[in-house]
Amino acid sequence: MRLEWLEDVLAVAETGSFQEAADRRRLTQSAFSRRIQHIEQQIGVELFDRSRKPVQLLPTTADQRDQIAKLANDLRQLVADLRRGERIASNRIAIASQHALTTSLTPLIVRGIHARNDATHVRLRSANLDECFSLLLSRQVDIAIVYRLPGEDHPISQSFVETVAIGTDRLVPVFAAASRESLDARTAAGELPFISFPPDVFLGRVLDRVILPKVRHPIRPVPKAETALTLAALELAVVGVGIAWVPVSLAGPRIADGTLVDLSPDFPSCQLDVTSVRLFGNPWPVADSVWSEILTSGA
Repeated sequence: MRLEWLEDVLAVAETGSFQEAADRRRLTQSAFSRRIQHIEQQIGVELFDRSRKPVQLLPTTADQRDQIAKLANDLRQLVADLRRGERIASNRIAIASQHALTTSLTPLIVRGIHARNDATHVRLRSANLDECFSLLLSRQVDIAIVYRLPGEDHPISQSFVETVAIGTDRLVPVFAAASRESLDARTAAGELPFISFPPDVFLGRVLDRVILPKVRHPIRPVPKAETALTLAALELAVVGVGIAWVPVSLAGPRIADGTLVDLSPDFPSCQLDVTSVRLFGNPWPVADSVWSEILTSGA
């Protein structure tokens, strides 16, 4: 059995829906259904009772659910251990970085690592906040570089990880300088066009909890587009679709060259901590050296 097959079966068992399982596995429903059929053909038995809603495991499959889950976990751990062993043997380290940081501050950290030891090979994984923590907990990466609101803990048990603030950033509202007059006209009419982030991503939560509640009445925030990619939000602001709240480390060059205007004097902004996170344990010398480099150089 392949690991992805086990994870497919568990996804259906946990959601009770081929559509939701397909979404979780990041496939279309038709592609996911074909994959489930392929699994059943390969092992020679049907796994699910498709006549019931929600979809349920057939009794013979249900009896083996715990074994399937254990086998999937064991395979994930084996893969993680093999990857970690390869990194130890070859002077490699894997770092997960939140998307916005990957295109702004993290490259400076990688440069500092190489300045200290040019033989270190860095594998950089760009992901959203939740994916960064998932990669860290599954030991696919050794260190995560992610944002955090000041005074708050990461959404992960502090008994598992060591977290250190290594710098600060700021989430600022920006808009196309060439279209500032049109924006002023719309705000005068009580409408604030902005680029939203999905509520399940970090910046979406910050926008909903911290930023938008502070927009002063009678101005009403109106979402004009939504994206999970901070770079896409930045470009949507550049072409005048709406205000984008993005880290100033990312928007700085566009503000400096006059393409974007920082609207912080008129609309809310907030500070962000840049943090370095790793699992507790006994890292090998390269990982410990890189961690020390990150802490001393900061962001």
